Amino acid sequence: MSNLVSRSRRKFVATALATTTALTLMSGSAFAAEWKYAIEEALEEVQGVYAQKFKEHVEANSDNTVAIFPFGTLGETADTTELAQMGAIQFVDLSPGFTGSLIPELQVFLLPYVLPEEPDILADFYKTSETINKELAGMYEQQNLHLIDMFPEGEVVMTTKEAVKAPADLDGVKFRVMTTPLLVETYNAFGATATPLPWGEVFGALQLNMIQGQENPMFFVESTKMYEVTDHITFAGHNTFTTAVAANKAFYDGLSEEDKAVVTAAADAAYKHIIEYQKGLQDEALAKIKEAKPSITVTTLTDEERAPFREAAKKVRDKFVEITGDSGKAILEGFLADIEASKKRVKGDG
Repeated sequence: MSNLVSRSRRKFVATALATTTALTLMSGSAFAAEWKYAIEEALEEVQGVYAQKFKEHVEANSDNTVAIFPFGTLGETADTTELAQMGAIQFVDLSPGFTGSLIPELQVFLLPYVLPEEPDILADFYKTSETINKELAGMYEQQNLHLIDMFPEGEVVMTTKEAVKAPADLDGVKFRVMTTPLLVETYNAFGATATPLPWGEVFGALQLNMIQGQENPMFFVESTKMYEVTDHITFAGHNTFTTAVAANKAFYDGLSEEDKAVVTAAADAAYKHIIEYQKGLQDEALAKIKEAKPSITVTTLTDEERAPFREAAKKVRDKFVEITGDSGKAILEGFLADIEASKKRVKGDG
């Protein structure tokens, strides 16, 4: 789709959604509204489960309703982000892997071997980090967005056509990444040829051997059937997929204090639910994949095998600071300090 066609489509969708919202407000209660919430996944996937819990809480505790739009119904992430910025929809899920192009400092979430692997520490970190909930939240405001929540979706795994046990195994491999500079830098540093592609093109590109690898959490590899067009799954421990929930800033600022409290409580309820929901989800997804494709090879790299990837990751940190300057350097330092605080808190060392 050309940029012109894409822009025209977004304008058309925005107008239609805005008209629907106006009609809903005029025909209903003076204080009730339908809030539109677009996600990057299907309803039965992690973002969909979170969104449904959010909707459940909002509708149980206010006169407002929430309409959830799964991936594809309003376009891809670029489309839904723009619709949220325009105010055509009220809530949107947008991963830092995409919004890193809008807010370069958000690429801190993409730095390999920075986020802790332990789920309890991760869960504490997202909720308590001042770097996320103050500094980065302020940067969303500059993009006409208000940060509502952030949550982890599981360890990112590589799926490839050939086995990967060392960076040399990625030599010559065209590896799909989101259209974010730091992911390009990461997979180039890992030895691959990073290839930015919109998500909707990935399955076909793998099928036609235009690319030979991609990364995602295990549940998403299973639900999107990425295993059908790749033969090897590699756990390198390099990252966790992160999702942000944001609201249109003008919409959020215009809410009553009562409705703002409802949104906060709904996000808290959905966060607790999604953390609990994900326990065992990775193993369940892997079991389904093995059943569907017994020939699939699953490899968990040892610490020794991860060492060269960790070494390559140092170059990526340097590139992050180069891209983002003093602001990014301060975010990274705060990020690391907040992670250490979470480790101490969860392990009872502080």
